[in-house]
Amino acid sequence: MQGESGRVPGAPPPPVIPRAPLPFEPRRLRRWHAGTSRGQAGRMLRLLASSCARSLGAGGGARGLLPPQGTRPALGLRGLGCSLSRQASDAPRNQPPSPELVARSVGICSMMRLPVQASPEGLDAAFVGVPLDIGTSNRPGARFGPRRIREESVLLRTANPSTGALPFQSLMVADLGDVNVNLYNLQDSCRLIREAYQKIVAASCIPLTLGGDHTITYPILQAMAEKHGPVGLVHVDAHMDTADKALGEKLYHGTPFRRCVDEGLLDCKRVVQIGIRGSSTTLDTYRYSRSQGFRVVLAEDCWLKSLVPLMGEVRQQMGGKPIYISFDIDGLDPAYAPGTGTPEIAGLMPSQALEIIRGCQGLNVVGCDLVEVSPPYDPSGNTALLAANLLFEMLCALPKVTVV
Repeated sequence: MQGESGRVPGAPPPPVIPRAPLPFEPRRLRRWHAGTSRGQAGRMLRLLASSCARSLGAGGGARGLLPPQGTRPALGLRGLGCSLSRQASDAPRNQPPSPELVARSVGICSMMRLPVQASPEGLDAAFVGVPLDIGTSNRPGARFGPRRIREESVLLRTANPSTGALPFQSLMVADLGDVNVNLYNLQDSCRLIREAYQKIVAASCIPLTLGGDHTITYPILQAMAEKHGPVGLVHVDAHMDTADKALGEKLYHGTPFRRCVDEGLLDCKRVVQIGIRGSSTTLDTYRYSRSQGFRVVLAEDCWLKSLVPLMGEVRQQMGGKPIYISFDIDGLDPAYAPGTGTPEIAGLMPSQALEIIRGCQGLNVVGCDLVEVSPPYDPSGNTALLAANLLFEMLCALPKVTVV
């Protein structure tokens, strides 16, 4: 007869069977696991989790990261988990846990279940959330984009067999949490974003941004240009986002690249906009972009064809100078990405999105963003899943990523 524990009363306890260490475990946990039974391990991990939870300060920030009274931090953790400091230089790089070892439903909701840390120091690349949507002109909801993208990223794995990229064997990567934006003031939010990215760029860390509406690209490029000078731009979108103003306001998600041109943040001869389409208020809607030297690739010029030849031309246009990738999810057809604020019919296909991002592999990519995911308009989560995959592809396209 067996008791509740599943053992026969009076029988000796099961032997301790050491298991292989998980690649993301600190060394002391690896040593501890070597002599610990599964039941003891489970109890200890629960204690560690509760200890981590207790270390979180009020408002979701990690202990020691709360700002001085009366100030707002530009960058910090907002309800994602506790901070993890950089591993020693001789330690393995951060690795997302394998679903063969850790169930997908287990763990803090970070991008690809990577460690969450508060500082970009020691990182080669980092995922950063910018949950802002007060610059939208139609349907809001993109403030929830970073959280839902992280949720769906649990389906991602560490290697890219299609391109041969092994990003986690090449780069130290983590999730930096979210920029602490001000949802009541768009100008102040842009300041907070710019200051956060100045710190990231100063640490020589390449940011991969989870948006957020497209307004956020403007302050990000302000920070980029401070270090790299005017950058090239691969911009995938249904809209050019080069309007001057709306309702008397010069800053919203329809104006970021107009503001970037005004401030000299872009190398305009190295700007390409792909997937542009939709109705307009005038027939010369492309005039401004083309007058600045942008290459405008209309969606109808992409229909029913591979974009590999186009990206060959783009690669030559970009050269070896710094470029930034800005991908608005509404560049894709709403059949594939309905969860967005300003959908336009007859857009790009996911396979073409992969061709565009993979076509940037080997270029001097200094930053990327994926914006305008609005989860309330896609309860299935497919739009966020697509976004998570595209962000992984961007990571795989970064410089110094091993390709085999």
